[in-house]
Amino acid sequence: MASAQGPRVVADNGLDDAPKLDWLLVPGGIGTRREVDNARLLEWLRARAATAERITSVCTGAAVLARAGLLDGLRATSNKAVFSWVQSQGPNVTWVPGARWVHDGRFSTSSGVSAGIDMTLDLIAQHVSADTSEALAKAMEYEWHRDPSWDPFAKVWGLV
Repeated sequence: MASAQGPRVVADNGLDDAPKLDWLLVPGGIGTRREVDNARLLEWLRARAATAERITSVCTGAAVLARAGLLDGLRATSNKAVFSWVQSQGPNVTWVPGARWVHDGRFSTSSGVSAGIDMTLDLIAQHVSADTSEALAKAMEYEWHRDPSWDPFAKVWGLV
């Protein structure tokens, strides 16, 4: 399948033959509007999340997790430009509008793409080391925002 930008991605495994996953990342983007109604995907996510150590999402991937019921009773966030749509996918989720990312138990959700990088660096610091996260940020020439409550886009989109 081609992305909205054109490049194609070819997966090594499909839903039926995917190996056990320690960590699971649900990406966002315009395709999530279709996938929130994909019953087969939602069931697969529920089954995989039951055994994964960590479940994460970037951007509107949180809508897919929410629609699967995986975020019920948890705190989560998502892309601020489409926050109300994401909220509508999970009425039993405590949505946090003013957060760059949110960790709640085994689940971590982030706002947009750069917030996802910040969340990932934070997870690497927790699970590997802060030095490793620092080295990765430096190698990417990326300015790592370490404060999950620093979210200027919540204000831009009128959420706080």
